[in-house]
Amino acid sequence: MSNNIDRNTSAITVTNLNKTVVTQEGELTILNGINIEVKQGDSIAILGPSGSGKSTLLGLLAALDTPTSGEIVLDGVALSGLNEEQKAALRKQKVSFIFQSFMLVDTLTALENVMLPAELAGVKDAKQKAQTMLNRVGLSHRLNHLPKQLSGGEQQRVAIARAFICEPKVLFADEPTGNLDSVNGDKIADMLFALNQESDTTLVLVTHDLHLAKRCARQLVMENGHLSEPYADNLKAAHVSAEHAEEVN
Repeated sequence: MSNNIDRNTSAITVTNLNKTVVTQEGELTILNGINIEVKQGDSIAILGPSGSGKSTLLGLLAALDTPTSGEIVLDGVALSGLNEEQKAALRKQKVSFIFQSFMLVDTLTALENVMLPAELAGVKDAKQKAQTMLNRVGLSHRLNHLPKQLSGGEQQRVAIARAFICEPKVLFADEPTGNLDSVNGDKIADMLFALNQESDTTLVLVTHDLHLAKRCARQLVMENGHLSEPYADNLKAAHVSAEHAEEVN
């Protein structure tokens, strides 16, 4: 399933990215002067407290939102030059997502949920590929089960199979183990990184989990709208800050 990628090529390049929104109290800066380069096949984790801008950045990188200023280049394509229809086409061709809340379609079986993006992308033999992906995540015995008939760990495995079926260039994961206990969280992480390596997919994940973050090749910390590549002590501090923010919320 490998794409034989050139790991010296940039998958994502971000230059002086800013995002502000207008509130009743005035203008609020969410992201301030973000610069980052992610190589193809790389894996990076973004840590930071709630409200620091992590998920906002993820949405911008995935062409789900538009920055106030700055530039994002995704797999060689400058997002600023695309209209919404072109962004949607780019996402369909190059990007997949894994969400904390799984985001499965309640009325579709596990097999149908995994087939869906492949069918929308015009992939041949979508059903066979979906069966293969579900088998790879250990769910060959759950093909015809609805999401409500699956455990949380099983639902996230379906979501992982769905994310990889179209062999995305870039996979964005927002708290992929956030709704799971530690045992299931570790199993999901094992599957995520194994499939990521096999597929040569670029992985960008947002997490509060330092253990999960350390499994990535790089760790970045988002705080007060700024992104930095920390030393070990600062990384631990960011993890503690994120945990504290979750307890407060």
